[in-house]
Amino acid sequence: MIGLDTSHVIAFTKLLNDPKHDHHVAGGEVIVAFPGGSDMEFSYTRVDGYTQEMRDHFCVKIVQTPEEVVEESDAILLESVDGRVHLEQFSRIASFKKPTFIDKPFSTSSGDAKKIIQLAEQFGTPIMSCSSLRYSEGLTTALDNGEGGNIFGVDCYGPLAMEPTHGLFWYGIHTVEMLYRVLGPGCEKVTVMNNDDHDLIVGEWKDGRIGSIRGNRKGNSSFGALIHREDGTQYVDVNADKKPYYASLLEEIIQFFKYGKSPINNLETLEITKFLEAANESRETGKTVKL
Repeated sequence: MIGLDTSHVIAFTKLLNDPKHDHHVAGGEVIVAFPGGSDMEFSYTRVDGYTQEMRDHFCVKIVQTPEEVVEESDAILLESVDGRVHLEQFSRIASFKKPTFIDKPFSTSSGDAKKIIQLAEQFGTPIMSCSSLRYSEGLTTALDNGEGGNIFGVDCYGPLAMEPTHGLFWYGIHTVEMLYRVLGPGCEKVTVMNNDDHDLIVGEWKDGRIGSIRGNRKGNSSFGALIHREDGTQYVDVNADKKPYYASLLEEIIQFFKYGKSPINNLETLEITKFLEAANESRETGKTVKL
């Protein structure tokens, strides 16, 4: 594990390392970690605490460099909470060719995203990146149920806390991942309306489908979606899931580690980055922005 400055490191380690956990995910164990950290407040104020918990409670070996982590591991969870450091960290480990999950956000610019993908392709290193919301139990069940015909749109919702260094990349990534899980790639342009409490992000796909995201800063922390089909609309309440979405995501990650093939195409991950980049621009200018 690289980057011990997010609650994900504790959540993932509990699910992987504790066979008695109600939602234990078999097939992997966190054994070694590099603390990382950045100049972002959400990073430097938390890295010491999570590092201590990983070392003292889970008996994870703490090392001084990302390279040491890779040398002692079969696969990598790159967890650094600050998406701006992912390119630098991945560039140090890409040549080891070990499958790497890069936690959200993949990066905070399409330029960095392209460079990460280029490094992965150059060295033949499998990579995967997404939010855990992409694999929430309710969303997966709704998509597996084909009743209602073809999907022509989706409206997603969730909390949208902001971070000055990331803008919509900070929390918008969760609902955008849900949006792309339903509609797939192919968005052409993005328009954002916003005020102090809310953002409404609308994406228009090349084939005419429209997807929206409603983000709020009013205290409602629920995630969900309305999936619009030809013959009806499905309601997805992520908070009603019996299985934690972290566990659902880890099951996908373990399969990725085993077989070296991501369920998400790198070009889709790049488009998601472009979508959020365009949304940040539209949020500032009030104009529709093409991807």
